[in-house]
Amino acid sequence: MIAAVKGWRAVLPALLFILPMAALAADDLNGAARELARRTVAYAGKGDAISIAYHNVSSLTPAAMEQLRHGFETALQEGGARLSDTGPVETRLTLSEDQTQYLLIEEVRKADDRQVWMAAWKREPAGGRTPARITLDRKRIWDQTEQILDAVLTDTGLLVLSPGKVSFYVRDASGQWQAGPSAAILPAKPWPRDLRGHLRLSGQNFQAFLPGMSCTGTVDAVLSTNCRAADEPWLLESGGRGILLANFAAGRNYFDGRVVTQAGARRTVAPFYSAAAVEDQGRTFWLLALVDGRAQIVDASFETVGTIPGWGSDVAGVDAQCGSGSQFLATKAGDSNEPDAVQLFAFGNRVASPIAVPVTFSGPVMALWPLGGASVLAVERDLTTGRYAAYVLTVGCGG
Repeated sequence: MIAAVKGWRAVLPALLFILPMAALAADDLNGAARELARRTVAYAGKGDAISIAYHNVSSLTPAAMEQLRHGFETALQEGGARLSDTGPVETRLTLSEDQTQYLLIEEVRKADDRQVWMAAWKREPAGGRTPARITLDRKRIWDQTEQILDAVLTDTGLLVLSPGKVSFYVRDASGQWQAGPSAAILPAKPWPRDLRGHLRLSGQNFQAFLPGMSCTGTVDAVLSTNCRAADEPWLLESGGRGILLANFAAGRNYFDGRVVTQAGARRTVAPFYSAAAVEDQGRTFWLLALVDGRAQIVDASFETVGTIPGWGSDVAGVDAQCGSGSQFLATKAGDSNEPDAVQLFAFGNRVASPIAVPVTFSGPVMALWPLGGASVLAVERDLTTGRYAAYVLTVGCGG
C-alpha cells in the first residue's frame, strides 16, 4: 500500500474500491442515460460546452453503447447543453456491471471541481439464462507469526518463503497442513527494513529472489537450497502474457527501473513496486505501480503511453478470460497501517476500469504475486493479531 494520489481520474477507481456506493435507480439503459444527462446539464450550466468520452467494460454489446451515446447526447441537447470535442466541462461515461445490476458511471469535471454519479438498473437474464458474473474469490491457505514473503502451491504441498528460511508443508489425512522439511537462508548482510521476496517454481525446482541474494533449490524429501550473494535481476511473470527481468534496489523495497524486455531489449523506466502485463487490441502493455503513487502504462518496448493515478503498490496480471478487456488485480491506495482491498480491473482502450466486488482485508496487503491462470497470491499482515496470512485470489467468470 502507498499513499493516495489525488486527481479527478482517480475518483472512480477509489470510490469503487469501497462498494457498495449509492446509485440512482433506473428502469433501463436509456433511463440511466437520461437521468445522468439531466444532472450534467444542471451541473454544467447554460453556455458551457461539454465534451464526452465513452467506455464499455460490461458484457453489453456495441449496440448498447450506441444506444447510450444517442440517449445521453439527445437528453443533453434537449436540456439546452452544447456539445463539443473540447470544452470547459469534461465528462466520461463508463458502462460497467456487478453481480446483480448494470452500472452507468459518470465522472465529470469543471475547472477544479469534480463529481461522480452512478445510475443502476437490474440485470435481466437473456433467453432464460443467468448472465455471466465475474467474481473475485478468496481462499486462505496458510498463516504464521513470521513474515510471509511469498508462497506457492506445488503438486505435493505448499512452499513458503520467509525472511530466514524456505519451508515446505504437506497435507495429512484430515487435510491439515503439517510441517515438512525446511532450509535456512542466511543473508550476507542485514535485510532492509521493508523486506520483499519472490518464489518461482518449475516442477520440483524453485528459485527464491531476495534483495542482494539469489537462492535455488529442490522440493523433495529433503529441502535443499543453494544461496549466494548476487545482484541479479528478478524474473517477473504476469500470467501467461509476459515475462520481465527487473533489477531490485537491494537496500530498498522496489525495482530501480532497469529492465530487460521479453524481446531482450534493455530499458530504463521510473522506479516501481510491481508490474502486470495486459493486452489491448492485440497489443501487449505493461502496467507499472510507480513509487510515486501513479501507475504508468508502457508498451512492449517500454515506451510510456499513459499514466493512471489512484492505485496501491501491488498489481498482478491474470489469464482469466471473462467479459471484455484484459484483466488484472491491484491493491488500493492508502497507508500501510490500515485495512487494504484488492480490486479486479479490466483494461481496454488504454483505460483501467474496476469490475467485480473488491476483496477486503483486515490489514495491509504486503505482496501480490501471480500464480498462473486465473489466480494470484496475496499476503496480508493482520492488524489485530499481527500474524501474516497467505490467500489465493481467483477470478471466476461465473454463469
